[in-house]
Amino acid sequence: MFKMNYYIILFFAAFISCSSVKKVNFETAIDTTSKPIEYQIKKTYNLEGTGVFVSNEFDGARLNGFEKVNDSTARILISPENYPVNNSAYYAFKTWSNKPRSFYFTFKYPEKYTHRYIPKLKVDDEWTVIDSSKVFSTKGIITIKLDLTQKPLIVAAQEVNSSKDVADWCSEIIKGKESFVKLNIYGTSPLGKKLIVFDISIKDTKSKDVIVLLTRQHPPEITGYFAFQSFLKTILNDSDLSNTFLNKYHVLAFPIMNPDGVDLGNWRHNTGGIDTNRDWSVYKQPEIKRTVKYITKVLKKNKGRLVLGLDFHSTYKDVFYTNEHKEQSVLPNFVEDWFAGLEANIPNYKVNEEAGNSRKPVSKGWFLYGHNAVGITYEIGDDTPKKRIELIGKESAEQMMQLLVK
Repeated sequence: MFKMNYYIILFFAAFISCSSVKKVNFETAIDTTSKPIEYQIKKTYNLEGTGVFVSNEFDGARLNGFEKVNDSTARILISPENYPVNNSAYYAFKTWSNKPRSFYFTFKYPEKYTHRYIPKLKVDDEWTVIDSSKVFSTKGIITIKLDLTQKPLIVAAQEVNSSKDVADWCSEIIKGKESFVKLNIYGTSPLGKKLIVFDISIKDTKSKDVIVLLTRQHPPEITGYFAFQSFLKTILNDSDLSNTFLNKYHVLAFPIMNPDGVDLGNWRHNTGGIDTNRDWSVYKQPEIKRTVKYITKVLKKNKGRLVLGLDFHSTYKDVFYTNEHKEQSVLPNFVEDWFAGLEANIPNYKVNEEAGNSRKPVSKGWFLYGHNAVGITYEIGDDTPKKRIELIGKESAEQMMQLLVK
């Protein structure tokens, strides 16, 4: 996928391995030592007597069991990779039938966990949201009705974007921009997935301040990834503004921080059974350790500062989680001015900010406490429409660039 010169790979391996990283202290310590996870049994289920099939044999699937209820209904068993875990009850499976028919699927989760995501359907490479008339709720138990044919239908909590899908998008977006965008492999995950970063700068990076963009720490949080895509495309759009910006700043953009968790269909964690967004202190998980080493080495080489870090996620609503101690950062007025720009340029938009200093070792706290940089967790709602996400991502990138080139 990424045709990199062998010696360049060796250079970056040495580049990263020799760097030292500073641990960052937080008020609340969290043990991020790896814990066992439950791997799905990959198989195709044949529901006897119905002609209906269900499969989890693809990257990004989550299906832990399949039980027949009657000739027209089956139970989909979904469980997380390990416990404890927040209620991000993710599912993804493929289904089809020997002959056209309607069929009902009931979701069953472990005790205390509930259905969160509205089902998305993929047919012929097109994703749609299930018709609400085909979703039924009885005492909190969700059942959906699907019209099955011989053509496989993917049913998922959110659109499936595997590590390969992300890598393909990354290769496509840099075409024609290779003079100022490098797509580097800075390591691999425990399952051998590539850890990739966009390294972006026009001309020399010496003395340039650094901006870091992150996403997909939590596998199902695809709407945050869509915002990241729009944000990055705007930075790379070859406008007068973006060219001026990239002459002044060095951008590091990490499009898939947890590729193992993404491909395993995990609810929240990596293959080490840990929420990587709780490891920004002692770096016990390899994905975070290697990312921090890469950023640290770039800063030393630049002899510049890390001034802004945006970590793209998803939750129940659009919200920006900021640090209260903005005056401590190297850009003390950035957040207020940026949000004002968003409200002025996005129709019918009101910024939803929730400020709080990071007590737990999350990325936004690492940016502030480790580098005096502005750190923001950039959250997009689970069900925010895709066109709206693209607009928010585009305008937030433009407003950021306008502020930082002044």
